[in-house]
Amino acid sequence: MQAIVVTQTGGPEVLTTQDVVAPVAGPGELVVETAAVGVNFIEIYQRSGVYAMELPHIPGAEAAGTVVAVGDSVHGFSVGDRVATAAAHGTYAAQFVVDAAQAVHVPEGIDLEVAGALPLQGCTAHYLAFSAAQPQAGEWALVHAGAGGVGQLLIQLLVAHGVRVIATASTDEKRELCLAAGAEHALPYEDFAERVREITDGEGAAVAYDGVGRDTFDGSLAALRVRGDLVLFGGASGQVPPFDLQRLNSGGSLRISRPTLTHFMLTPEERAWRYNELFDAVNAGTLRVRVGAKFAIADAADAHRALAGRETTGKVILVP
Repeated sequence: MQAIVVTQTGGPEVLTTQDVVAPVAGPGELVVETAAVGVNFIEIYQRSGVYAMELPHIPGAEAAGTVVAVGDSVHGFSVGDRVATAAAHGTYAAQFVVDAAQAVHVPEGIDLEVAGALPLQGCTAHYLAFSAAQPQAGEWALVHAGAGGVGQLLIQLLVAHGVRVIATASTDEKRELCLAAGAEHALPYEDFAERVREITDGEGAAVAYDGVGRDTFDGSLAALRVRGDLVLFGGASGQVPPFDLQRLNSGGSLRISRPTLTHFMLTPEERAWRYNELFDAVNAGTLRVRVGAKFAIADAADAHRALAGRETTGKVILVP
C-alpha cells in the first residue's frame, strides 16, 4: 500500500509517498482502511525534528475509516465497522493500525470525513467546556482563537449549554466565523480585556479559555471576574513565563489550570462519554464540524504548508 513516509527530518518536502507493507492486526488491534485523516500541529513538530521520532516514520494519529481486519482478543468490533480515533499509528496511509481500546464506533448519519476531523479537536473542546471548567448557563466565557478548529467547536458546545461567549480572532473574516458559531461578541486581540469588562458590565468573564499563551495571558487574567477560571491549554504565541501566584489573589481569588487532553481521556467510559456527546450533537445539528481544507494523502506536504502558514480555518484533513 502507499503511505507518507518521513526518512529524515526537515521541511514539508520530507513527506514522501512510498510503497510500504500493509499493516497486520496484532492482538487487541484493528486494521482500518483510511477514509479521512486529521492533520495536527504535532505532526509538523515531529516532521521537523522538534519532537524526536524513530525514523523512518509514518505520521498521523487521528483518522476515521472502515475496519478491514480484527486482531485476537478484540471484542465489540467487526470487519466493516466504521470507526474513528485520535490515538492510532501511521494514519497518513491507505490503511492504519489502532488499538481497539482507542477506537470508537461512528454512528450512522455521520460522514467519515467529519468523523476524521472531529476526535482530537472535538474531545479537546468537550473536556474544556465540561471538565477543565464548568461555566453555567447565563455566565460569560472568553474563548481565544475562536475561528480555529478547537475554538469553533468550543463556542458551539458552550452556547448549546446556555453559556454566553465572547471570542477573539485576528481578522474580520475570522471574527465572522466566531459569530456564526454562536459567539455574541467577536473581538480583535487589541485591548480585549477592557472590552470584556465593558460587555459584562464591569464583572468580567467566568472562564477564559486561552490556547494562545504568552501574548494573551495577562489580558486573560485581567478579563476574569472574582473567582474566575483561566484555562491555559496551549501556547500558540509562545509559552507563558513564570509569574507571581499572588496575582491570582489580587485579581480576585482567581484559579488557573494547565490541562491536556490525555488526562481527560483516562478510561474507556470517559472516552465513550465524550465521543458519544459529540456524535449526538453532530447528528442533532447543534455541532457543526468545519473542514477548512482537504488534501489528498499524497499531498500531505501541501497540507503541512497550509497549516503552518495559518492559511486555514477549522480542520485540515487528508483523504485517499
